Amino acid sequence: MATIRDVAREAGVSIATVSRVFNQTALVTDATAQHVRTVASRLDYWPNSAARSLITHRTHAIGVLLPDLYGEFFSEVIRGIDMAARREKYQVLVSSSRANAETIVAAVRALRGRIDGLIVMAPDADATAAIGDFAARFPVLLLNPGATAIEVGALSIANHEGAYAAVRHLIDLGHRRIAMVMGPSGNLDAGERNAGYRQARADAGIAHLPELELAGDFSESSGFQAAEALMRIRPRPTAVFAANDYMAIGLISALRDADVRVPQDLALVGFDDIAIAQYLSPMLTTVRVDACELGERAMQRLLPFARTRRPAEPHRETLPTTLIVRHSCGAQTPANGATVGSRHRPRGTRHLDDRTSAVRDGGAPGEV
Repeated sequence: MATIRDVAREAGVSIATVSRVFNQTALVTDATAQHVRTVASRLDYWPNSAARSLITHRTHAIGVLLPDLYGEFFSEVIRGIDMAARREKYQVLVSSSRANAETIVAAVRALRGRIDGLIVMAPDADATAAIGDFAARFPVLLLNPGATAIEVGALSIANHEGAYAAVRHLIDLGHRRIAMVMGPSGNLDAGERNAGYRQARADAGIAHLPELELAGDFSESSGFQAAEALMRIRPRPTAVFAANDYMAIGLISALRDADVRVPQDLALVGFDDIAIAQYLSPMLTTVRVDACELGERAMQRLLPFARTRRPAEPHRETLPTTLIVRHSCGAQTPANGATVGSRHRPRGTRHLDDRTSAVRDGGAPGEV
């Protein structure tokens, strides 16, 4: 196996120069760096990353801890993180933890010695708070931490605004009895979406009815099961807002089994705009979240702190959401993808990016 000395001798440079090339310092010209890499490739040499990290105190790796690795949303988040990491020549170590705060903190500590920084999506409030002490000493960026007060970098989705826009759209279509299939209790995303649903109803002068809020856990099966409770409500709701697309998919399946037509008998809106949403029958009206951008932006925000191994500044940023109008809500959907309506935002609130929009997507002119 070739050593750094073999590469230096073959390339006609010093061992220090070879080390600088592979540590990506600015003290080597591009021509010299390319020459050294060519020689190293011919000799099949690659530096020992463990040994190098002991010297530089950097691993060139970022840890990612997500509550789940299953499904299109999380795969898109990982794709965005990986794209941004590759551009900066970083590796990504991905793990999942859906357990309690103690288990999540243990997973974070296990990754620490192998990474320069950490991206964490901790969907429960207690788990987010538990990471606070660690984040005070190490580069950490939280994804969608809700309204937590801990001093740490955070990147969020406009859950409240997106849910508000979805329910307001149904109200504008004439619906008053609008049910919601909620996400899991204690989940920050689910809580914000439920709050957006309630505020849209309140702003339209529609009374809060607890029986219209149906239990769910973000899975297809919970959406399927919610249909049974929905069918028992009298009078039956004319529209449903599902807190994510997976539950909306399960709900569509159950409604089809019950001979309830979407949207003729029941209008439906989801949240996330996963890829399959546009291929359902009917195509799903939903709130688009750019999960890939979420991951990419998270990596971009974290890397400046990871390079120096210092705690991330307590900066908060919110990515906007977009209402995508297709067939399942019963609205007409022109093929030209024109923007419709106006921004829907709760009174007395301000979106950080001031960008909540509605777009019609797919379908033939006049098709319902």
